[in-house]
Amino acid sequence: MIENVTLGRPRIASVRPLNYGKSMALHQNPNLEWHCAGEKIFPAMLAAITAAQNSVQLETYIFSSGKIGRQFLEALLAAAQRGVHIRVLVDAAGSWFLPNNFFAPLVAAGAEVRRFNPLHLWRFGVRDHRKLLICDGTVIFIGGFNIADEYDGDGIARGWFDLGVQIENPALAKKLSESFDELFDLADFHRRPLMRLRVFKRKRKPEKNPVAELLLTHPGRGASPFQTVLYRDFAQACDVRIISAYFLPTRRVMRELARVTRRGGRVQLILAGKSDVLVSQLATRSLYRRLFKAGLEIYEYQPQILHAKLVIADEIVHVGSSNIDVRSLNLNYELMLRFEDKTVVAGAGEIFTEALKHSRKIEFQAWRKTQTFWQRWKNHWAHFLLARIDPLVALRQFRALR
Repeated sequence: MIENVTLGRPRIASVRPLNYGKSMALHQNPNLEWHCAGEKIFPAMLAAITAAQNSVQLETYIFSSGKIGRQFLEALLAAAQRGVHIRVLVDAAGSWFLPNNFFAPLVAAGAEVRRFNPLHLWRFGVRDHRKLLICDGTVIFIGGFNIADEYDGDGIARGWFDLGVQIENPALAKKLSESFDELFDLADFHRRPLMRLRVFKRKRKPEKNPVAELLLTHPGRGASPFQTVLYRDFAQACDVRIISAYFLPTRRVMRELARVTRRGGRVQLILAGKSDVLVSQLATRSLYRRLFKAGLEIYEYQPQILHAKLVIADEIVHVGSSNIDVRSLNLNYELMLRFEDKTVVAGAGEIFTEALKHSRKIEFQAWRKTQTFWQRWKNHWAHFLLARIDPLVALRQFRALR
């Protein structure tokens, strides 16, 4: 186990071409490892569960019963049988198709399993979109990966393109473990946990750590901690690079990005050329005209479905579960980490550059010719649904639950 609680700044190694099919300990950083492909992050997560001796906390939006899901179930079951304390939290909506008895053997072995916010018409909009694995209070995995077969690949030839980080840091793991336990206690949405919801919400403030700044997003009006920090970082940045699977930013985010270009900076967006949520892709494309007018560069990732979340603002990196869209910023429970370490920033920059090679730049004149009346109509109503109706319904449900 690595004893350091800071990332440190070792000598920078020479930069070499990257492959998404390889997990990357970029620049030989001893405490953080980038994972840019499901075929690498899943074995690393399974190995951490297999090596766990005391505790495992696993939280995900989607848990599928396919090949990958069964591998995780087997690893968790083996850990529970050797006495490891297991807690699993999956979102009820995201894991809609997971059989009710899927975790029965794990529960019988002494593990605790809950589905966050069991499906109910009047509280459907409140969702847990976080992805987190903590083993033995030290090893941490955070990113966009769900536990599902579609993520298993190299992000180019097969499998969705996503990002995650693996960190060894007991101090950060302790904070994340506390946030996991709070959501786990709220998961069933019984009356007593709901009485504590306001207390939980008041705690949603950035948490400083030598490794990273912890940003925990919750449902509610006003700027979340992630938004607040984004505004600050964008206001000072000259070079902004964003990878976002679902891009539907608030007006304030749009203004801050436009200001970057007005003061002579550069903003590059890698968005979904292929998406698993068509309505989100249509809503994003409804913004293209405004983005072009503001001077932003738009690229669409081509080989596979894009599911990654990454923000680079000069010498700052954000990575985690949150998209740059209204739902992630205001309606979901989300988890992001903010890094200022130069080695982490360099690694993120290499990942962005590699993704750019597999993306097609959208040129305004060519794009405009494709925008028929029917296409503009679909884009408009998709934007209205996700930017207006969804927040209205979800926030009303959240207030009613309190």
